[in-house]
Amino acid sequence: MKRRDFLKVSAAGAAATAVASPAIAQSSPEIKWRLTSSFPKSLDTIYGGAEQVSKYVAEMTDNKFQIQVFAAGEVVPALQALDATANGTVEMCHTVSYYYVGKDPTFAIYASVPFGLNARQQNSWWYQGGGMELGNEFFKKSGVIGFPCGNTGTQMGGWFRKEIKTVADLSGLKMRIGGIAGQVLQKVGVVPQQIAGGDIYPALEKGTLDACEWVGPYDDEKLGFQKVAKYYYYPGWWEGGPTTSLFVNNQAWDKLPKQYQAMVETACGHVVSWMVPKYDAGNPAALRRLVAQGTELRAFPRLVLEACFEAAYQYYDELSAKDAKFKKIYDSLKAFRSESNLWFRVAENTFDNFNYAMSAKGK
Repeated sequence: MKRRDFLKVSAAGAAATAVASPAIAQSSPEIKWRLTSSFPKSLDTIYGGAEQVSKYVAEMTDNKFQIQVFAAGEVVPALQALDATANGTVEMCHTVSYYYVGKDPTFAIYASVPFGLNARQQNSWWYQGGGMELGNEFFKKSGVIGFPCGNTGTQMGGWFRKEIKTVADLSGLKMRIGGIAGQVLQKVGVVPQQIAGGDIYPALEKGTLDACEWVGPYDDEKLGFQKVAKYYYYPGWWEGGPTTSLFVNNQAWDKLPKQYQAMVETACGHVVSWMVPKYDAGNPAALRRLVAQGTELRAFPRLVLEACFEAAYQYYDELSAKDAKFKKIYDSLKAFRSESNLWFRVAENTFDNFNYAMSAKGK
């Protein structure tokens, strides 16, 4: 082949290669961010949500956008993840917004509030019911933007050293519980404690706590609560569908290329559809193992649930009367729940209740 023809062929090949290469690989900058989690690495599902975000963003950008994930305590303590994101210590965090009710009780609405929404309703309110717009208007004041990034589904009511037969049995009970639920339970006599997941077991073992709640059988078994508490109650009426959130520092987000912003949102959406199925698949076998080890499964008595329901709505009325922003967002959630429950009662609940009843007969 003549030199001139060879150069033409080489140039054509190079041009074809350039056209074939993904546009994003040619135009996107290399960025490295840090993400702090509020969860320990041992909890592969709830901690795994952050790992999923990192993995998907890296794959979508041909490793040009890398997010390094740190477990609770590696950069900052679990309950300081939001602060670290807001002040720029890290660019993002994966946490539960009700951990920050000490800053503002409104944060709880974007995770879960007692007798609030289930997981599907929580997602529906965020994406279709105005929750997103109200949420990011609220989060902006704290220096972050937020995205749903997983959900545990309805949680268990927790581990207790003694049986709970009446409301009086709650009096003076020292219980690890997060979010607004602590204030609600305080109204019926509980002494609430908000501590990180990794610190619960030693507190329960030493008797600093009389009871605790975390998520459900799959996680609780890993944390070993069955070794130091006998009674396992359900349901976690304070967490019918708690959302885990990804928060990003506002300034860092604004500087992020638009295509990278879209990828972060897409990765969070993936985790929303990944986390509940993983818990749903892992919880049944874990519950069987716990019961086989001697755990005594108990349902909260109806009178206890009713007392807590009344306490919850009394607390919401008190907060709404003195906090306009809480009222604005809570009213939106409450109205959405009322409308959504009408539909769930028509088909969903009827199907579920019948299906459960028949399957209990061995059908």
